[in-house]
Amino acid sequence: MKLNKEEAFTGLEAAIVLIAFVVVAAVFSYVVLGAGFFTTQKAQEVVYTSVDQASSSVEILGDVYGINTSASPAYIDEVRFTVGLTAGGSPVDFSQTTITYSDKNNVSRLEREGSAIATGTIDPGQWGVILMRNNASADLLLEDQEQFTIMVNPIDDISANQEFNLQIRPAVGTAYTISRTAPARILGVNPLY
Repeated sequence: MKLNKEEAFTGLEAAIVLIAFVVVAAVFSYVVLGAGFFTTQKAQEVVYTSVDQASSSVEILGDVYGINTSASPAYIDEVRFTVGLTAGGSPVDFSQTTITYSDKNNVSRLEREGSAIATGTIDPGQWGVILMRNNASADLLLEDQEQFTIMVNPIDDISANQEFNLQIRPAVGTAYTISRTAPARILGVNPLY
């Protein structure tokens, strides 16, 4: 008598294998989705950070003026302008901001005059905030609807028809450059274009 021995794959065994595959697939999909969410979050942070770094929050409000404090010879020894935030711009801390003066012969980083609001004259090689508008806290943080009038006294005097640049560089964000030319005839107060 010959025994017919056939091993069969029972329904219970099939169910166990199927459940094992489903559990492994669920764990794998959870890991993949978690990695995808993490990657998406990091990409979003990079985009927001790059937008903050690439855009300047500062803009010039009104004209830029060159001031001649001496009677003779006629040259510009101080530059005055007012800044505010761009629409939707993030606040700028002017205690951490640097201003650089440059012309065809010179590049110099100007130091900020020590106090929040400059009380006396601005010495050569310095800049300072001389007037704050809509600033209830009287700090150097330029926020929405606030305006700071800045006086810059470059190391070298600016002569007639001389081109120069002032670069405002906040601690966060891109620099804002002001390019101007002194007029041919220098008066006491000169609008610069």
